[in-house]
Amino acid sequence: MKLHFYGGAKVVTGANYLIETGKTKIIVDCGLFQGPPELAELNYLPFPYDPKTINYVFITHSHLDHCGRLAKMVKDGFSGQIICTPPTRDLMAVALEDAVHLLEDEAKDKKQEPLYSQEDLTKTLGLIRVYDYDQEVKLSSNIRFRLKDAGHILGSSIIELWLLKEKNKQTKIVFTGDLGNPPTPLLNPTEYVDQADYLIIESAYGDRLHESKKERKNTLQNIIKDIIKRQGVLMIPSFALERTQELLYELNDLVEHHKISYLPIFIDSPLAIKITGVYKKHEKYFNQKTRYILNSGDDIFNFPGLKFTNTKQESKNIIKVPPPKIIIAGSGMSTGGRILFHEKEYLPNLNNCFLVIGFQVEGTLGRKILEGTPVVNILGQMIKNKAQVKAIGSYSAHADQKQLLNFIKKISKPVKKIFVVQGEKKPAEVLTKIITEKLGLEAEVPKYEQVVEI
Repeated sequence: MKLHFYGGAKVVTGANYLIETGKTKIIVDCGLFQGPPELAELNYLPFPYDPKTINYVFITHSHLDHCGRLAKMVKDGFSGQIICTPPTRDLMAVALEDAVHLLEDEAKDKKQEPLYSQEDLTKTLGLIRVYDYDQEVKLSSNIRFRLKDAGHILGSSIIELWLLKEKNKQTKIVFTGDLGNPPTPLLNPTEYVDQADYLIIESAYGDRLHESKKERKNTLQNIIKDIIKRQGVLMIPSFALERTQELLYELNDLVEHHKISYLPIFIDSPLAIKITGVYKKHEKYFNQKTRYILNSGDDIFNFPGLKFTNTKQESKNIIKVPPPKIIIAGSGMSTGGRILFHEKEYLPNLNNCFLVIGFQVEGTLGRKILEGTPVVNILGQMIKNKAQVKAIGSYSAHADQKQLLNFIKKISKPVKKIFVVQGEKKPAEVLTKIITEKLGLEAEVPKYEQVVEI
């Protein structure tokens, strides 16, 4: 039995793991590499395995760094089952549809073939089989699985795999995907796993702690009050999936309880608007409090001042609206999307504010603005970075160091080996050191293309 690391090794993105057990080959996640050009170029290389020989693909959740190369696998010959939850299927359909057009534009610029086509995506969606949380499913005589709620985004899963090595001897491998940062306004908390022989755990925030949720809401409220006082523009580059919906939930509360004065709030992201529609479809996956609010008749995704801008013209018209105003637009790391046009317009003004609410990968424009780079290149123009820059870490959907360690501690029987993935070098290594020295467990940060016998 072998475990291969073909992504997420010393980097946050590109999650892609291969398990070989007997004649069966299983892939867990097939994500896009995101960040600097040298990392993004890996997306266009042939897979280090033959997709035709893969039997099953598990997708932990619908972020592109976990599912963005799935249609490329199908293009290259994969025809087995893709396994995920119902919300992940529906969110992937929207996210990958959007990605098709972005990848086509990127391919034209680079004068190369797109990563995959609309036809490839249609085939991909036809291979998906959905399962709810906590169903134990027998795939074959020697493979069982169960999906547990990771609490990261709607439909996100921890994958438990039981593999029969020999007669009456089984090995259990657990992939955390990305673990959540509870409590969140919409979702249930992360479920724990009671036993694992091998654990593959994320580490995006493996070297730091988030501030409290109460503190984050107060911080958001204070930032908005300050923007109103300064008559400025608050720019929030937001991931269309989960971060935007959480922000809407909290802004709804601030507006309806008169904690902030009225001001226009723009959701300038067609993708976020579509994804919000998917959220409405899967309300049964929300936590009890959110379901209660919805059942009481409050539309948490609609309140005074909120405007959804679908068309390009509507987006362009935002500039005509005088400040103060809030603009929430993709992409979350400022690597593309409509947020770039707003950054270009509003970053040079000291009265404005750039608010970071999600992880910014090294090398991205969002990371450069966050780190205070005085001049940044936006759409081919050098723009002065003079606006205030704020960050609220606990809006991240990722578990912090304490939460990651707590997840490990909840496993009743000691794990034989822990592999720390989906984090940059420093956070991954810091977390690994703590696991080894304080928890007394064997752990390592795998290298790209490393193969481990299990």
